[in-house]
Amino acid sequence: MIIEAVWFIVVGALLILMTVMRGVIARLPMTGAMVYLLAGFALGTAGVGLLEPDIEGNLRLLRVLTEAGLVISLFAIGMHLRVPLSSELWRLTLRLAGPAMILTIGLMYCAARIGLGLAAGPALLLAAILAPTDPVLANELRVRRAGDDEPLRFALSSEGGSNDGAAYPFVLIALALCGSASLGSSHPWTFAAAIVWGVASALVIGWGIGSGVVRVIIRLRTRYRQALGLEGFIALGLMALAYGAALLVHGYAFIAVFAAGVALRRQELAATGDTAPGKALESVERGEREEAAKDPELAHAYMAETMMAFALEFERLVEFALMLLIGSVVSAHWQALLHWQVVWPALFLFFVARPLSACLSLAGSCMDRQQCLLSGWLGIRGVGAFYYLLFAFEQAGKEQVQPIAPIVLTTIVLSVVLHGTSATTLLHRYFSDRNAA
Repeated sequence: MIIEAVWFIVVGALLILMTVMRGVIARLPMTGAMVYLLAGFALGTAGVGLLEPDIEGNLRLLRVLTEAGLVISLFAIGMHLRVPLSSELWRLTLRLAGPAMILTIGLMYCAARIGLGLAAGPALLLAAILAPTDPVLANELRVRRAGDDEPLRFALSSEGGSNDGAAYPFVLIALALCGSASLGSSHPWTFAAAIVWGVASALVIGWGIGSGVVRVIIRLRTRYRQALGLEGFIALGLMALAYGAALLVHGYAFIAVFAAGVALRRQELAATGDTAPGKALESVERGEREEAAKDPELAHAYMAETMMAFALEFERLVEFALMLLIGSVVSAHWQALLHWQVVWPALFLFFVARPLSACLSLAGSCMDRQQCLLSGWLGIRGVGAFYYLLFAFEQAGKEQVQPIAPIVLTTIVLSVVLHGTSATTLLHRYFSDRNAA
């Protein structure tokens, strides 16, 4: 009972402290993720020993919890991207989630093979785990509101929403090289077909469910005054439906959830038009919220904004819980993370592989030199990498994955610290330069 009481006190104090200090943290070269990571470390084995997760004994549970956190974050990002699909901004997404990520994987694979002497399977697995940027920890980099079309923010946001799913085929190839079979992996052509099916089916399912559920709910509200309230339930239901349906047909479910969020926002954009949803709802008094949900002119804006607010609040809790978990894992293995053989691959990723890949992939785009350089640096690694590490342990076993685990954890810690401390300063300077121009 005493341990439980202490846990309630610690969690409650942390949540209230972060609420009170939110404004201060926003002005300092630090992020909430850094605070949570440090708290997890202090609560772990190297600290007071209150949080000592058994990774091997609870592998599936931890993987599912991390997976659920990513699903919530991907859906929230999708709902933020209120830009027509014809916009050239989406080409930035394709460049970063496609060529940039593939180049990063190639460079990291070569570094792991040559510099670390890893076999092909573990080397590719390490590269695929570290290539995608993180959707959960990129709050400081994300578009500020639905409709924000600032190129740098949009590119980093949409990349974080799409490349966890885009990295999945490379993870599967790596696992196949490690001896873990997957759909179609027995032959190159069948595996290529499985990749095409995985992406295409996920996009169709996510878009179809996102659009279909919104249309049904809006029709029930505006015509029959039913299905009112509980936007949080609708958001969670959409996430679960899209993710589960994609998994059922062997689609890449992360892509499906992101597509569902984008589809929901697309429905709102088509209904509300050029008027920002927040502005459209400005005249609605708090006591008239239910009437706005029934109004054909406001129903889409009300539903999308309410669901997005719910998803964002939920996402903050996810960041809190998962970074505490990662911090406690680091606390149990911190000595293994201090060796140069573990540190240099992370530095190579941050200072060579990611910047070079991003700048080459964005050449000739609507981004200028400063935006390309910032895109190359601000590629945070975190919860997504931790998820794929747990997934690899589950699929390939300890023997294959253990050599790369310290590198993944070191990369997460260094990314949270380096990117977290530099993001606020760099973005402040970037926007000051833009405003001055």
